[in-house]
Amino acid sequence: MKKTVRWILIVLGGAFLILQFIRPDKNYSEKPQEGKISLTFPVPSDVQVIMKRSCHDCHSNNTVYPWYAEVQPVGWWLKSHIEDARDELNFDEFGTYRPMRQFTKLQQIAEQIEEDEMPLPSYLFLHRDARLTPEEKTILTDWVTAMRDSMKVWYPADSLQRPRRRPQ
Repeated sequence: MKKTVRWILIVLGGAFLILQFIRPDKNYSEKPQEGKISLTFPVPSDVQVIMKRSCHDCHSNNTVYPWYAEVQPVGWWLKSHIEDARDELNFDEFGTYRPMRQFTKLQQIAEQIEEDEMPLPSYLFLHRDARLTPEEKTILTDWVTAMRDSMKVWYPADSLQRPRRRPQ
């Protein structure tokens, strides 16, 4: 019995060590971010600071990785999580979105901040500095609302809303 447990631990330990050599690519881009949200909308410095601290690790093309990202399979999980987040919203590519998508994403940002869905609780567990204060939530949601209002002036209303489907 003891030999079996010992061999199982040796095999698991060896597998864990081998996994450490299989590294996922990092989310880092040296290319200029031509679609960056700040090139599309005026982003005040206080909003930029909040977004950089609380949003950009997952929702941009440049992540600052914590030490535990070097331990596999945690690194793989983080890579998957970041890819999903960037597919949903990427502040470095926001300017490339169609106006309707920008308008919708801005609304979703406000809703998720107000409902404490973002930043994710799992992220906040290890990144306490990313937690949004009530004042910061107000700053972000007010800015988002102002950007949506400006879009309503810049674009025809029908270009910002999804067309309603006719009942068949």
